[in-house]
Amino acid sequence: MNFSTALPTFVITLREGVEAALVVGIVLALLKKGKQSRLNSWVYAGVGVGIVISALIGVLFSWVIQALGAINPQYTSVVEPMLEGIFSVLAIIMLSWMLIWMTQQAKFMKVNVEGAVTEALTQKSNAGWGVFSLILIAVVREGFETVLFIAANFQQGFMPALGAIGGLLTAVAIGVMLFKWGIKINIRQFFQVMGILLVLIVAGLVVSALKHFDEAVANYALSSRATENLCFYYERFTKVHSCILGPMVWNTSKILPDEQFPGVIFKTLFGYRENLYVVQAVAYLTFLLTIGGTYLRSITGASPQEIKNIRGQKPITPVKD
Repeated sequence: MNFSTALPTFVITLREGVEAALVVGIVLALLKKGKQSRLNSWVYAGVGVGIVISALIGVLFSWVIQALGAINPQYTSVVEPMLEGIFSVLAIIMLSWMLIWMTQQAKFMKVNVEGAVTEALTQKSNAGWGVFSLILIAVVREGFETVLFIAANFQQGFMPALGAIGGLLTAVAIGVMLFKWGIKINIRQFFQVMGILLVLIVAGLVVSALKHFDEAVANYALSSRATENLCFYYERFTKVHSCILGPMVWNTSKILPDEQFPGVIFKTLFGYRENLYVVQAVAYLTFLLTIGGTYLRSITGASPQEIKNIRGQKPITPVKD
């Protein structure tokens, strides 16, 4: 079994899970402080239902992919890689948005959660449902991004799902250490490291998405003579052809194959490919320079407006029991 395919989902679920665990921990601490621990069961229910909904979404995506591929078996080899490419693009958009927007919002996480819990508790008759909804949305939001990533790599079997489960369990353990045992962890530094890893993983997903589209177009081009001109092969340059990705940049299959250690680790975590084409290389670098650059700026400094907003907030004090 190729355990390396579990690494990206482990990293993604770990980062997302810790963020959700922080929300859950803050809510539980606030309920204890406000002597409303009777609502703890609503918090746990929100976590459980959120995990179940995320898993069901993943099953639904897998079913949709298989069902669409089975509608016309003649085009299964076209539909499946095309859907993988589409899900990859959705995962890239969602994960990139989460990296940049959520990193900026994390500065105000505690204040926002406190406000939401306070508002829920003012509605005495529906306080439980308010807390439940807050936790449910937090868990499903984080779980949905992982589900999209797994759906984009559904042909890799059960291992990505196993990585997601491992990441979730590790995130729960970190949450328990933080809020139950009082162990100090540099959360800011943790998110920064996880974020940089995530940038590299998503950049690799960009390369994979283009490969899926290339495979889909190549299979469609070979399905009939009328469509064979869709591909432009570069037979003069290399024996390994692409359909829509342009000439090959490198072929390192004999030096560092991406299906053997350590190439498979570089492929999984950093987007390395033994056969890389021009379009993939340009897209990879463009992603790193734009999304990666924006993310690095977001964690290394705040804009004048952000500083003004932070100064306008009330001081955030630790929640005491």
